[in-house]
Amino acid sequence: MSNHTFEQYLKETTTCRRLFLKKNKDYGTAWRILRPTSLTDQLFIKAKRIRGIEIKGSMRINEGVKSEYIGLVNYCIMALIQLELPKEASLELPEAEVIALYDKYHDSTFELMKDKNHDYGEAWRDMRRSSLTDLILMKIFRVKQIEDNEGATLVSEGLDANYQDIINYAVFALIKIAEEGE
Repeated sequence: MSNHTFEQYLKETTTCRRLFLKKNKDYGTAWRILRPTSLTDQLFIKAKRIRGIEIKGSMRINEGVKSEYIGLVNYCIMALIQLELPKEASLELPEAEVIALYDKYHDSTFELMKDKNHDYGEAWRDMRRSSLTDLILMKIFRVKQIEDNEGATLVSEGLDANYQDIINYAVFALIKIAEEGE
């Protein structure tokens, strides 16, 4: 496993974080009003659009798939934050708290990526970007099923693990986009 992967990962996630914090300046934490199921539906919309563009080979809205993958990363971090915060927590969070929570989930997801990348030998590098999209969609359907089961799983990973996997697949796709020069 290479440090180059780590550098690429951090470059892409820095872009995601920068956009998240700019939007936080513009809108505050208005996203806090979203229930977890609504955040899951936002993830679904973004992933479905990516897949649609991949299948059709075209788009009518002049916003490419890169912005959708960035959205997947940021919506997953929002979902992880929502899972942590108690229901009675204020909708508006101070900027310093938002930054600390964002960084906490980024850092734990980065560590997870390093562990999985070690065990799987960077298999994602040999995958098609469309397969990463399909894996993201599968994870979203898993999240929906867990939500429908009110969070209960018998032997499967919980919501947080699925959100982290979605983040990592989306970052891998962003790395592939950068490598392809798109």
